Amino acid sequence: MNNLSDEKIVELYFQRNELAISETAKKYSGYLEKVAFNILSDREDAKESVNDTYLAAWNSIPPNRPNILSTYLSKLTRRISIDAFRKKNRDKRKAGEYALSLSELSDLNSTSHQPNEEMENRLLSEKISDFLRGLKPEARNVFIGRYYYFDSVRDIAGYCKISESKVKTLLHRTRTDLRKYLEKEGFYI
Repeated sequence: MNNLSDEKIVELYFQRNELAISETAKKYSGYLEKVAFNILSDREDAKESVNDTYLAAWNSIPPNRPNILSTYLSKLTRRISIDAFRKKNRDKRKAGEYALSLSELSDLNSTSHQPNEEMENRLLSEKISDFLRGLKPEARNVFIGRYYYFDSVRDIAGYCKISESKVKTLLHRTRTDLRKYLEKEGFYI
């Protein structure tokens, strides 16, 4: 049996038809569990986050009508998984890919807390997006794989068909270039 199209699944959500959840799970469970596992490093916690994603989708569609269902669901999964990670690891640091990738970016975290922090964060996000759009596809895919999907260096090397050493080099150079770019744009991090 073929999976329903994303448009039909979204329409099921709008009809408040519970088939929307089972069709979402049938089509996206593996993908969403990978996103969650890369953050949580625990299969059971990842499955729980994915189940919470289905509930979040049910509660947010409608009114939202996602154009790209997979992206919408992965954003929900990331947010839920990051919240679960933070809750579970308040008092201890876990050596999962999420914690490791955050430590790699620690020198890019701003420590200033200004009244216009939300607006500055939005501007910073836009500048980072502009920077990423200017990268060569290979460097952009490596960076997004590591810092958006929290994939391991080994996984990134596998799907980009490059060595782990090259992944590490690309990540280092991209972080360095990003820092320089942001400083040029007025963000001193």
